[in-house]
Amino acid sequence: MTGGTKHGLRSAATRDRLVAAARVLFAERGYAGVGTEEIVAAAGVTRGALYHQFRDKADLFTSVVEAVEARMIQQVAEEVGHHVEDPVAGLLGGARVFLTVCAEPEVERIVLRDAPAVLGAVAWRELSNRYSLGLIQQTLRSAMEAGAITPQPLAPLAHVLMGALDEASRYVATADDPDSARQECLHALAQIVHGLRSASTHHPDIAA
Repeated sequence: MTGGTKHGLRSAATRDRLVAAARVLFAERGYAGVGTEEIVAAAGVTRGALYHQFRDKADLFTSVVEAVEARMIQQVAEEVGHHVEDPVAGLLGGARVFLTVCAEPEVERIVLRDAPAVLGAVAWRELSNRYSLGLIQQTLRSAMEAGAITPQPLAPLAHVLMGALDEASRYVATADDPDSARQECLHALAQIVHGLRSASTHHPDIAA
């Protein structure tokens, strides 16, 4: 192993430690409630190491949001993958997992509450689209190719469904009874998705 490779591995490990430490602290107290000195102490690195990896706390927070988003989309993709024979059922199952994950304290605090304020609405939307929109488009494309839903322009439909999921996630995360709110939103989303089905396809049970 060359010296450059070793240095690169150490740098990546330092970055991972900072992101992991910041993720825990941001989830517990929010972006505004955590200082960089706490983050470096929790990560066991120096302030110089932090600023070697990130421009500032906001830049580090962006990486934390990306890590949380990646974990969310992985869970959703795994659920969608269980329904290869019925992409529409996969879409509804993915929506169920997405809304369940969005009610978790870490996701609610970092992604739904702090990210729009810290990153700005435009940057936050671009980041969210980068992780979620592609999976929605892929699932819809599979459904159209399988004849499960009526062929139509893909991009606008994917954006409409993503917008519905984003609003539903906020509704569930802030509800007094998240479980009931999630079921209500899933029922509404199922009605929308079932309305896209081709006349020759049947309606499966709504994801629960």
